[in-house]
Amino acid sequence: MELRVLRYFLMVANEENITKAAQLLHITQPTLSRQLMQLEEELSVKLFHRGKYSVSLTEDGMLLKRRAQEIISLSDKTIHELSCKDSVMSGEIAIGCGETRTMTFLSDCMLSFREDNPLVQFDVHSAIADDIKERMEKGILDIGLLMEPVDISKYEFIRMPTREKWGVLVRSDSHIANKKSVAPQDLANVPLIMAKRELVKNELASWFGDFYERLQIAATYNLILNAAAMVRSGVGSALGFELGTVYEDLRFVPLSPDLETGSVLVWKKNHMLSKASARFIQYIKNAIQA
Repeated sequence: MELRVLRYFLMVANEENITKAAQLLHITQPTLSRQLMQLEEELSVKLFHRGKYSVSLTEDGMLLKRRAQEIISLSDKTIHELSCKDSVMSGEIAIGCGETRTMTFLSDCMLSFREDNPLVQFDVHSAIADDIKERMEKGILDIGLLMEPVDISKYEFIRMPTREKWGVLVRSDSHIANKKSVAPQDLANVPLIMAKRELVKNELASWFGDFYERLQIAATYNLILNAAAMVRSGVGSALGFELGTVYEDLRFVPLSPDLETGSVLVWKKNHMLSKASARFIQYIKNAIQA
């Protein structure tokens, strides 16, 4: 598969119209159609359902779309890194992270680092730890900010200075909203929205103790904004970190006894980092020591 053809494929997949995609690619419609048919022949699969005025992806087409996006992203990233001038620090640093207060510290480091290196760009991908680790293995991300508990045996790491405090996000009209803190028994009969990661569920199970079996799990989430929307709609109350963010009509109530989580900034062992990524990691080490 040629990168050029994959770019053609992605344009058609996004536009769902071969004629429009050809115009955007500045090639003729017959040429584009021929390239797509040759790609299908090469892969021995059907990539599109072809209608009179539009096309849509088959199941194989949706799989190729995901893989093509990863391949193109990695190709562009590699070209960008290799084209950097040695005399001036430049390039892109791809970071995967969850939604945490630690991101504030990391953002401050990004700001001050760019003041000294204005040609460096950051590409931030928000996701749970499992997704971040998968993207790091594929080379799409350089660095990951992971919340504990997490397996970091494959990575070099820096332990971050901020501790994340657990609590429950509730509607302001909830009977929990006016409490200073909530204990396991307070949540035993409350519909809950929980983090999706199994390691996190295990840690919460330890905190709940005997009450864990009585929990009503209404939904799971990986991004707190989605969880907040579900809380606001009355789906349940969301267990998560205190972010210092004010949500309209919602209130964060800390857990009691306290439950806190650490975080680590990781990168792959025995892996050659770009000059910009290596310099940024050292910058963070210095900031923590200071």
